[in-house]
Amino acid sequence: MKRAALLGALVLLPLGWAVSSMGMTGHMTGHMIAVAVAAPLLAFALAGTPWDPAGRWPRAVTPMAMMLVELVAVWSWHLPALRRAANEVPLIAAAEHATFLAAGLLLWSAAIHTPHRAAGIGALLLTSMHMTLLGVLIGLAPRPLYHIAHGMGGHHHAAPFGLDALADQQLGGVVMLVIGGASYMLGGLALLAGLLKTEPDTAT
Repeated sequence: MKRAALLGALVLLPLGWAVSSMGMTGHMTGHMIAVAVAAPLLAFALAGTPWDPAGRWPRAVTPMAMMLVELVAVWSWHLPALRRAANEVPLIAAAEHATFLAAGLLLWSAAIHTPHRAAGIGALLLTSMHMTLLGVLIGLAPRPLYHIAHGMGGHHHAAPFGLDALADQQLGGVVMLVIGGASYMLGGLALLAGLLKTEPDTAT
């Protein structure tokens, strides 16, 4: 299972980078693949190994601390100024993707590794909430919030499916809602199910 998870993450990461050039919808899809799909697969694959971040640094890599790290990373990179810079400079776009992957890996590793499972559950559910909020804010904005570079070496190109800028942004918000919100919500519920399953065992 861990090898399959690692292979899945390694396949998904370049796929996410490739689709991120397809306007705001592709941008959101690529980032959600990194932070909410590939990151948990990597965390699961690395759990219990010397490369597990929470295992190596248990005092620093805690669920609530890493939840805040991811919140800052995700919201900061969606500020218009940073978003514009990533659109126009491929190296900054690569740093953006790496930040999302690292923040996601740290959070998922902390949630999986922590002996205090309630903290891991809470961190994932809180992340689901702020991902959902950001997706709603982007999707319901009455005007385009971001400039998508055309030419000049920019990493991002025209919106897919013939969408205009606003419709592309709205679809990107939906992608964030569906993938980001659902991933962390399902992760938190899975940890909760495991916690409830183990409680009767520990009581006997």
